[in-house]
Amino acid sequence: MSSTEKGLLKDGNIDNNNSALPTESPVTSDDEFAGENKAEKKINNNDIEIYITKDNSAHSDKVDFIGEDDGDDNGREPTEEELFSLRHVSERIPFTCWLIAVVELAERFTYYGLSAPFQNYMQNGPNDTPKGVLQLKSQGATALSYFFQFWCYVTPLLGGYLSDTFWGKYNTICVGCGVYVAGTLILFVTAIPDINDKNSSLGGFITSLILIGIGTGLIKSNLSVLIADQIPKTRPKIKVLKKTGERVIEDPNITMQNVFMFFYLMINVGSLSVMATTHLEAKYGFWAAYLLTFCFFWVGIAVLVFGRNKYVRRPIGDNVIAKCFKICWIGLCNGFNLNRAVPSLNPEKEYPWNDTFIDEIRRAFKACKVFVFYPVYWVVYGQMLNNFVTQAGTMELHGLPNDFLQAINSIALIVLIPLMEHFLYPFIRRFTPLRPVTKIFFGFCFGSSAMVYAAVLQHFIYKAGPCYEFPMACAPEYLNTPNRVHIGWQVPAYVLISVSEIFASITGLEYAYSKAPASMKAFIMSIFLVTNAVGSAIGIALSPTAENPKYVWTFSGLAVACFIAGCLFWICFHRYNRDEESMNALDYKTEEEMLAGVGVTGEGAALYSISSVRSRAQKQNLEQQFPRSDEIR
Repeated sequence: MSSTEKGLLKDGNIDNNNSALPTESPVTSDDEFAGENKAEKKINNNDIEIYITKDNSAHSDKVDFIGEDDGDDNGREPTEEELFSLRHVSERIPFTCWLIAVVELAERFTYYGLSAPFQNYMQNGPNDTPKGVLQLKSQGATALSYFFQFWCYVTPLLGGYLSDTFWGKYNTICVGCGVYVAGTLILFVTAIPDINDKNSSLGGFITSLILIGIGTGLIKSNLSVLIADQIPKTRPKIKVLKKTGERVIEDPNITMQNVFMFFYLMINVGSLSVMATTHLEAKYGFWAAYLLTFCFFWVGIAVLVFGRNKYVRRPIGDNVIAKCFKICWIGLCNGFNLNRAVPSLNPEKEYPWNDTFIDEIRRAFKACKVFVFYPVYWVVYGQMLNNFVTQAGTMELHGLPNDFLQAINSIALIVLIPLMEHFLYPFIRRFTPLRPVTKIFFGFCFGSSAMVYAAVLQHFIYKAGPCYEFPMACAPEYLNTPNRVHIGWQVPAYVLISVSEIFASITGLEYAYSKAPASMKAFIMSIFLVTNAVGSAIGIALSPTAENPKYVWTFSGLAVACFIAGCLFWICFHRYNRDEESMNALDYKTEEEMLAGVGVTGEGAALYSISSVRSRAQKQNLEQQFPRSDEIR
């Protein structure tokens, strides 16, 4: 075997500098070939039989999977009937997914730990209850809160572009971490009361918001993509369970769903930092809360550096975003007809892309249309970070900080995600597939329910004394006396928001990744995240209504808007559920085209790609057959 061939398998991954086998024969003697066809050499592996052709001009596509218990079923592709009749299960989650999830946990610990005290920090003054710093009042604080959300979710466009065009996902995340650290350090220093006043704190606060937003954008658009990149892009295949003998289908789409559920679970474990930071804010001051988050972020940096040689890193596309915009322009100039950009239909144009890339662009367009209704949902979600906090401040707290109940959202997600992943979703899949569009519709419905509950609760707050529709503002003697409603009544609103996140937010992440072209995952993910920025812009426009006695109408209007948006979403896109399998099949085709150079297609191709990261045993067996060459580095 030549050194070029050996270079194709490097560190268990494809060496993308070599797209095909060399023209010279890698075999020096016909004696190395055996079997019925002397033009092929058979290489045995515990899981597969790979045939490599003697004639390199035509690669072999023969791959036989050897089952451990049932050679007729294990590893083979299911029939169409089996796809609908057999139970679908997840594959094993790669170890690198766990490392990346820890990085996300640390980043979210910092993000939520910082942002939880923001409303009090911005809205109140040192002599108010609860205490604050910037004295921007409710409307100003709510508007600035929405600006921060907007900024954090518009900067992912920059992160996706830099990642897919220049730096790659890992390097972009590293740069984002550096910017993030600088922002949190400035926030901590300017929150120390002994060395700052209101003006310096305001300047430092705005500077830190800008830097943290940039860092969040660079990280957020790439970390969820990087964790999904660790999942092997294999076709669904039959697996016979050893204990029961049951035949099931190992479905990579279920694996991806579970990975994103786990990823979101870690996000919410990290967001429990609000319990610590709100306590530190109340007992010691804002500087203590920001110091904790600054220190904890370094845990994520340490794990990120630790796994630098373990992560699966896909190659950077060749000006792929520029190609995408060129294709869009061609379609726009021809009445939105992308057939004019298909190379096989227009060979005289000599386009620098293939037909599969056009199919991926079509699929990405469908995904982007699905995202159109998301801004309405994000306005509803944003209430948890500002107006819910303000509402709690007018209720009887019983010793709790008014921003403490944000932790209920995280706790509910930590409890509900495993229940849905291991019980509800598998139960539903026994009877019918639970497709993405259906789950997103449910997410809008639960979001609307949360706003209905918040509006009813606000009505009862206004009906309670002593200040009724103007809590803590009806007379000077009631300045620090809330209306007589227990803060515990807010818990159902947070739980309903949590359920809506599982259906809408997690599924949105899955959809953005699975429907994006292979070389544009980060950029399409950033487009999904930008819908949050649009929602924040709408929230800024609605911020004048964030005052008493208008909150009932604010929550009621959002409930109606979210429900109508969900219904329109279902009417427009429910047919996409029927096309789900065919759209996902493009990923298998793309992977096989990329790996065609090693003469293996179908399921076996994945063993030459990122599946070697998942299966150490397969990797070791293949490396025994294909030892690394010292000539290729």
